[in-house]
Amino acid sequence: MKYQTILGAALLSGLLGAAHAELVVIGAPGAAALSKDQVADVYLGKSNAATPVDLPEGNPLRGEFYTKATGRDAAQVKAAWSRLVFTGKGQPPKEYPDAAAVKKAVAADPKTIGYIDKSAVDGSVKVLVTLN
Repeated sequence: MKYQTILGAALLSGLLGAAHAELVVIGAPGAAALSKDQVADVYLGKSNAATPVDLPEGNPLRGEFYTKATGRDAAQVKAAWSRLVFTGKGQPPKEYPDAAAVKKAVAADPKTIGYIDKSAVDGSVKVLVTLN
């Protein structure tokens, strides 16, 4: 029982901390700014204007990002990608383990976009849009 209480407190703490994240969509330093709608289209597989990368399932920022960027939860987005993969019309975003790996991938390819907490932004990437 004690283990469940500690685990529950840790999960709640993580969720509350994520609720206050200021998420930004990032690109390479020379990338053009994007609108929220353009980001949604890329992350829903409706546009190939950019190559999206993702944080792993279970990362609290991932769910928050999808809600803020697309108006859908992570499960709905996953279902949309499953349909696209099944019909041969697309592949879901490649997952990276953390913000540092997302920044590295984005900085290395001018066509790639990703999302991270604003506090993790540095000179290697450019903020393309802030999600509120």
